[in-house]
Amino acid sequence: MPQFAADGAELIYDDEGPRDAEGVPLVFIHGWTADRHRWDHQMEHFSAGRRVIRLDLRGHGESSGGAARTVEELARDVMALLDHLKVERFIPVGHSMGGMIAQVIALTHPERVERLVLVNSISRMVYSRGRGLLMAASARVPFKLFIAAQIHRAFAPGYPRQEVREYIRASAATPREVVMTLYDAMRAFDVLDRVGEIRVPTLIVHGYHDIQLPVKQMLRMATHYPDAVIRIIDAGHELPVEKPKELTAALDWFLSGPPPGS
Repeated sequence: MPQFAADGAELIYDDEGPRDAEGVPLVFIHGWTADRHRWDHQMEHFSAGRRVIRLDLRGHGESSGGAARTVEELARDVMALLDHLKVERFIPVGHSMGGMIAQVIALTHPERVERLVLVNSISRMVYSRGRGLLMAASARVPFKLFIAAQIHRAFAPGYPRQEVREYIRASAATPREVVMTLYDAMRAFDVLDRVGEIRVPTLIVHGYHDIQLPVKQMLRMATHYPDAVIRIIDAGHELPVEKPKELTAALDWFLSGPPPGS
């Protein structure tokens, strides 16, 4: 299992698929309290014909390291890993907080991003009153209960309860400091007024039943993108695991389009 030292953290990552493939590598970036295995279906599918890279962000999954205090710090970790792997151009695919990281990368390294994919993500964090109250109460409830409430909300109604419980267990393994510090980082995240600078083709995929980051917030973001297409899928916030085949099909369709600038 490869790992990379980045500013006091040991980042665990996977780097699969042919190095001589025609398309540039796909770089999958997971969200808050998640890990790189959110992308299992996409990794298996795309590694047959394209180089694919994913990592556990610092403090998540099997990676070590203390909490990052900004989304930009996490973006620097991703870029440090890609520099280490000598990946020059790539397509970042980010889910939720991972989509925030992907947008920062596209804004700070536009020459290296060929296309952009945002899954259940937004450019400016706006919490609903209900979620704001839940987060405010987090300091007064057991951490595992707080995590359980967050993860239950992330799945569309009817998703198998046993699978939800497994995701709760995995998320609760994320250190509390990491979870809460990154909550503050996401709350401060705002690049909405800058995303018009992102000129590469962009795919925005969102779950219709997402109550964590509602569709209306995504649509507000999408209007700022000069070259974006939207796909809405019958899922909640955890689209990569709720509807993995549908997400993979959307990526396939997007990647088969004409090259940027053609």
